[in-house]
Amino acid sequence: MNRLWYLIGVALMLAGLVHLGVFVVDGGPWEGAVSWRKPFTFGVSFGLSVLTLTWVSTFIRLRARRLLTGAFAIASALEVALITLQTWRGVPSHFNMETGLDTAIARTLAAGGGILIAIVIIMTIAAFRPDPELAPSTRLAVRAGFATLLAAMAFGAVMIARGVVEVVTGNQQLAYTVAVTLKPAHAVFMHGILLLPALAWLLSRTPHPEHVRLRLVRLATWTYLALATAVSALALAGITLVTPSTASILCAGAISGLAILALVLGASHHPDRPPLAPEAPQPLTDHPR
Repeated sequence: MNRLWYLIGVALMLAGLVHLGVFVVDGGPWEGAVSWRKPFTFGVSFGLSVLTLTWVSTFIRLRARRLLTGAFAIASALEVALITLQTWRGVPSHFNMETGLDTAIARTLAAGGGILIAIVIIMTIAAFRPDPELAPSTRLAVRAGFATLLAAMAFGAVMIARGVVEVVTGNQQLAYTVAVTLKPAHAVFMHGILLLPALAWLLSRTPHPEHVRLRLVRLATWTYLALATAVSALALAGITLVTPSTASILCAGAISGLAILALVLGASHHPDRPPLAPEAPQPLTDHPR
């Protein structure tokens, strides 16, 4: 069943890239409530999120895992489809109450966001349950990844709530301005769920003993959290030093640098050199590595 969710994730990313091509051909503003940027960024972002969650969820023990990943994939596809539809109609997708159809779409998008948040909460709780079969480095990466994803969802919920308040009070145009101020915080926390487990998986392919891998994952986690917290604090203060896309690139660059360092250290690791500490028990093979 995971294959279907992977296909949905790939399809969403391809749809986003198609709309990047539409933007190149058709032009128009990059920023704003109505822009080809939205189906592009939401398609790629949701597609990558579906692919990531489907993979990372295999590291947690949860009976309803496949059902939840499927619900996440379907809800993500619906979100992207409605945002894309509104862009082709030339109207805003969020906070738009101009017509009955626009109101229904805006409310569906908000409800879909609530479903996504609920799924992430359930999976985050499952990730923090004891699982002796996972290597400590992988366990830390998965837990930190889900925690950062939950933080991103929380910022997303605050963005929606602030926008809805403005719409209810009759300031629909102000809703878009108020909501986007937290975009950098939302974007910067979104990538931990992929980057940290991916780093742990990469390190598991090196000759490093587990205690060294755990140290590197800890370093990556604290580096990521420090950067994300700084960007979020500035966003909450109304200071936007970086755009959401730039914040994402900074996070990816920080973790990628640590991954390259891990590979270099792994290549220089002498196999006959005794470890600094006893090897931790290796995980069973029923988890993907």
